[in-house]
Order: sequence, then structure tokens, then C-alpha cells
Amino acid sequence: MDLTKTVPRSAKDKLGGVVSLKRAIDKAKAHNEGHLGEYDYDCPHDKPLFVFLGTNGDEFAAKVKELDTDDAIVTWLRSGALGKKTQAEIDAFNAERMRWHPEPGSHGEEYFVDLRNKIAPGREDVVTWFDLLDLDEHRPVSQATTLQPA
Repeated sequence: MDLTKTVPRSAKDKLGGVVSLKRAIDKAKAHNEGHLGEYDYDCPHDKPLFVFLGTNGDEFAAKVKELDTDDAIVTWLRSGALGKKTQAEIDAFNAERMRWHPEPGSHGEEYFVDLRNKIAPGREDVVTWFDLLDLDEHRPVSQATTLQPA
């Protein structure tokens, strides 16, 4: 995968019932091939996913290279920690990640607001990283994700 020419799949897209997994696979493939471009792999976006899945960036990238397909990667993950997760645990993880946002007053919040104002002026309703990523990668965000639990 060449992320200098395309974008990874949305963090909101689920694979194996888990958000961010498709995106992490795309970034791992680009990392393995040396084509990350402006993207980071094993970053603050990826690390919570890896912890939830019972892996780490190095192991995940190696397995992505070995297994190659989404289905094979999900089968591997289900044979480990993901297979031991209840649907309630998966739902809670997904809900938490969907509401991931910068800490008020942090450098991350300053970066977030600057980027949001640059790519989506007037979209103060966009307060989560997943929505901002989608906007930055030219995916529509017709209704922004709220920080309140559903």
C-alpha cells in the first residue's frame, strides 16, 4: 500500500467488529513497504487498538506482511485476545475510540483546532479525531460524532 498516493481506510470502518483495524492494516502495509508518506504507524491512534488486540506494532506489522488479507488477519486476531473479548467489551472499545478527542488545553487540542480550521472552516461541531481524519482525507462527515455516550 502506498500512502503517498492514496489514503488509508477510515478509522470508523469496522473489520472483525472493531473500529480502526482496517486503517491499522493499511498503515502496517505501507510501513512494511516504506510508503507511509505523511502518516505515522504505531502512533497514538494505533497503540490503543494494539493493546486491545493483545499485540504491538512490530508483531502486527509482521503478521500483516505474513498474512496479507483482511480475513486472514482477523482469523489470527480471533485466535488470540480478540477471540476472548465479549461483544460488550468490543462495543465499549469501539464507543470509546469513536469519541477519542484531544485533551482540553493540550498541544494536541491546539493542533486539532488548527487543522480543523484549515480543512473544514466553520465545522466547530467536529470534535473527535476520527471525524477530523475523515474530513482531512476527503470523506464526508455529515453529522459529527458527539462526545456523549450513545
